[in-house]
Amino acid sequence: MARVDPDNEIITGGLSETEYRHRYAAALGLPDAMAREFISEMWDWYCGELDEELTSYAASLRPGYATAILSNSADGARREEQARYSFAELFDVIVYSHEVGLAKPDPRIYRLLCARLGVAPGELVFLDDVPGNVDAAAELGIRGVLHRSTPESISVIGSLIAE
Repeated sequence: MARVDPDNEIITGGLSETEYRHRYAAALGLPDAMAREFISEMWDWYCGELDEELTSYAASLRPGYATAILSNSADGARREEQARYSFAELFDVIVYSHEVGLAKPDPRIYRLLCARLGVAPGELVFLDDVPGNVDAAAELGIRGVLHRSTPESISVIGSLIAE
């Protein structure tokens, strides 16, 4: 798979969905129909199972607080997640890395998120399951929470908001 995107361009918009489908087909020797099926199954894997408890919690914060998704993603993610989960109706801002040409943990993507939300870094609570992403956010003054479990994340976010 490293031959498909050795520079990880997929997450910063350097590869379209069509381009990476063609690259996967070539790397795996798949005819077009199988390549389309492969990509369809990849989206199933990428989107996974929705954490309904965490999503409901995030949605419950509105309208008192602005909410957002900041995702390292690939072309097609917005379409797939919207079709499956209707995120545009649940969150105020959605920043997909492939659409903005930046990816976590690049500090510029956190600054972009703050700008789109209209908040200072110290006003933002950021939840992520990758320690390096949380650390990068914290370096900018964002209150970062490492997601280990849904109940723990909800509790920590609630405490930070109460401060």
